Amino acid sequence: MEFLIISGLSGAGKSRAADILEDLDYYCVDNMPIALIPKFAQICLAAGERYEKVALVTDIRERANFDELFEVLDGLWDLGCDYRIIFVEADPDIIVKRYKETRRRHPLTVPGSTVEDAIMSEIKLLEPVRERADYIINTSNLTLGMLQSEIFRLFVGGDSKRKIVVNIMSFGYKYGIPLESDLVFDVRFLPNPFYVSELREQNGLDEAVSRFVMQNEMTKEFFAKLQDITKFLLPLYVEEGKMSLSISIGCTGGHHRSVAIAKALTDYIEGLGYAAQNINRDIQK
Repeated sequence: MEFLIISGLSGAGKSRAADILEDLDYYCVDNMPIALIPKFAQICLAAGERYEKVALVTDIRERANFDELFEVLDGLWDLGCDYRIIFVEADPDIIVKRYKETRRRHPLTVPGSTVEDAIMSEIKLLEPVRERADYIINTSNLTLGMLQSEIFRLFVGGDSKRKIVVNIMSFGYKYGIPLESDLVFDVRFLPNPFYVSELREQNGLDEAVSRFVMQNEMTKEFFAKLQDITKFLLPLYVEEGKMSLSISIGCTGGHHRSVAIAKALTDYIEGLGYAAQNINRDIQK
C-alpha cells in the first residue's frame, strides 16, 4: 500500500496537491486527526486492494503535536506500512499575495500581527516536519499544470499522454449543445445521409453511412484539418493540466454525420496514444 502524508505551509497548495493525487486514484482524506492515523492505516491494510493508494493531508501548527506526529509515523513502520511525506511550501511573499487574493485569514494570525508574521511563525513551527519530508515541492512559480506534472513525475512517471482522457461526443443541434463541451465542431455543412432513402434509417456507426460521410471530398479535407488541430492541442492541454477534454461534434439530428465523424476522431486520438471515449448522445432520439 502506498501511504502519503501531505503537510506544508498554509496557502502553499496542499489541497491542490491532494486533488491531483485523487485524480491519480489515491484515496485522499483532508485534516485527519493525528491520533486516528494508526487506526485508519490498519483499516486500509485490512481492506487490501480497496485502499492501495492513500494520501492524508495533515496540518501541524503547534509544537506539542510534533512528538505525537512522529510517534504515529514511527508506529506506521511497526504496522508494516511504508509511508512518505510530501511537504508543500511557497515563498512568503507569494503566500501573502495568495491570501490577499482569496481574502482568507491565515490560521496563525493573531491580533496585532500581519499575515507575513503568521507565515514566518508557521515556517519555524513546521521545520521539523520539513526536515523529515521525502519530497519538498515549492509551488511559488508553479501553475496548476506544472504542479500536476511534478506530482506525476514523482508518483507516476511514464508517458504524459496518460494524463488526459478525451471524450468525443456526437450530438444533434436540435437537442442543444452539450453543456460539458470544451470544443465544439459543427458538421452540418457536410452532405446529409438523411436525404438518401436507403441510409435514412441507419446511423453513423453503420458502415454504409460512415462510408458515405467519410469518403466525401469535403469531409476528407475537413477531417484532415480536424486531425491537425487535435494533434496540436492535446499536448498543450496536457501541459496546462487538464485531466479530461470534451470534444463535441454536432449535426442536425445527431444520427448520421456527427456520429461518423466522432467515431473516426475517437479512433484517431486513440491511435495517438491517448485514452479516448466515444459517446453518441442523441443517436437513439
